[in-house]
Amino acid sequence: MSPTDELLQKVDHLLHELQQVRKLNERMDKIAMFLEDIRLADIVQNYTAPRKLIYINFLAGLARGLGLTIGTAIILAILGWLLSQSLTIPIIGDYIKDIMNYIRSYQ
Repeated sequence: MSPTDELLQKVDHLLHELQQVRKLNERMDKIAMFLEDIRLADIVQNYTAPRKLIYINFLAGLARGLGLTIGTAIILAILGWLLSQSLTIPIIGDYIKDIMNYIRSYQ
């Protein structure tokens, strides 16, 4: 095979890859346009139905608040359990007993 033939094969291969890249670019452009249309539709829906937007945001806020409350309760329960397990440590144990007695006095 002559160097010219090898060069022509490489050029043909590059042209084929270039065509594939162009097809992929066209697909990406179509996907981008589709996503822009969806976003535009979402924005229009939010402006035309503000009650729905308020309702959805209200429910999202309730869910966040509930999740935060439950998560905090779990973390505090684990922390309390860990503190109760450390009552046998001499210096820290006395301090923790005082804290637990203080908490029990307000129950």
